[in-house]
Amino acid sequence: MLFLKHGWLVRSELFSIHQNLGNPTAQVSRYNTWHVDELIYIDITPDERYDIRRDDLGGAGFSNPSNFIDIVKLVAAQCFMPLTVGGKIRTIEDCRLRLRLGADKIMLNTQALVSPAFVAVCAEEFGSQAVVVGVDVRRHDDGRYEVFRAAGREPTGRDPVDWCRELEDRGAGEILLNAIHRDGLGTGYDVDLISSVASRTRIPVIALGGVGKFAHFATGIVDGGAQAVAAGNIFHFKEHSYPLSKRYLKSRGICVR
Repeated sequence: MLFLKHGWLVRSELFSIHQNLGNPTAQVSRYNTWHVDELIYIDITPDERYDIRRDDLGGAGFSNPSNFIDIVKLVAAQCFMPLTVGGKIRTIEDCRLRLRLGADKIMLNTQALVSPAFVAVCAEEFGSQAVVVGVDVRRHDDGRYEVFRAAGREPTGRDPVDWCRELEDRGAGEILLNAIHRDGLGTGYDVDLISSVASRTRIPVIALGGVGKFAHFATGIVDGGAQAVAAGNIFHFKEHSYPLSKRYLKSRGICVR
């Protein structure tokens, strides 16, 4: 999982702190070497300012990328694994463009909440297998869970289980379930949240938010019931973390590729 803000790759914490990690293509070659199963790029830029101040990344007619689409082109050209792209998707043409540039899947979030019928339109147009919906959830002090939108800034009043079941009914192929309150803390997945959604939906649930050690991946699958697990920060700061995490999962008897 890679987050992009203003064209830069960033480390996210609680959806509010974003540490600059460098240009958006640097990690791709590293992940190619690790034979990563799938890569998810999410643009969290709140406006249209993109300038990573690099004029040496093009090679194929590009200079300094000035928008997210140019960055998608650069990433897709170097990415040798399935690629999911999300952020600023509002129309079918937005989806079509990203897929045409090399993305294998598109990820919806805010637009799905603004217009839930859009999920069904995308599923009919591209197939459910190409439609992932991100569900960002915050746990309140009273223990109640609530879905948020707009990069975690706006509450929606929606219950995550009800929303995920609706997404399934509308044709979503996968759910990327992200716990805002665990983001970047390294304290582990919110197992209660994952379990509540995974036990009441039939489509794959990908757990995200809170991984700080390899054991957390196993917890998300064994205790949470997630069909897949994702992370960001642990892969940025631990060398060979991806192959080591898969080795750990195999040692726990969990089937991984």
